[in-house]
Amino acid sequence: MPRIAIKVPTLTEFVNEATLIEEDEGKWLPHVDGSSTFADNGAGAVLTDPKADELEYALRFNFKASNNEIEYEALIAGIRLALDTGARNLIAYPNSQLVTNQVGGTYEVKEDRMKEYLQEISEIKG
Repeated sequence: MPRIAIKVPTLTEFVNEATLIEEDEGKWLPHVDGSSTFADNGAGAVLTDPKADELEYALRFNFKASNNEIEYEALIAGIRLALDTGARNLIAYPNSQLVTNQVGGTYEVKEDRMKEYLQEISEIKG
């Protein structure tokens, strides 16, 4: 299985990447929004393909979870959805600064559950 490129830019990289994304038609963009806007443990996401077509989806979870856990769940679901549609070059923009910086390697991961999410993302990347 080929390696998958998944990048989670930091806030300072966002402005630079935003202009490059329009020029590179090969990038898929999963944007996720955790439970802050969804009642009852849910999340929403928009997957934008290289042609700027958008696929919106909503997730509902049947378990208690923190906002950051829901952000990770939504990010993983968005990545898997993108891969299922043929994407191989992703730039993800989680709504959570903690998740963004943990996945990007800027923040140390202390909680076991967050380590499990990072491990899952690493496994997806190959």
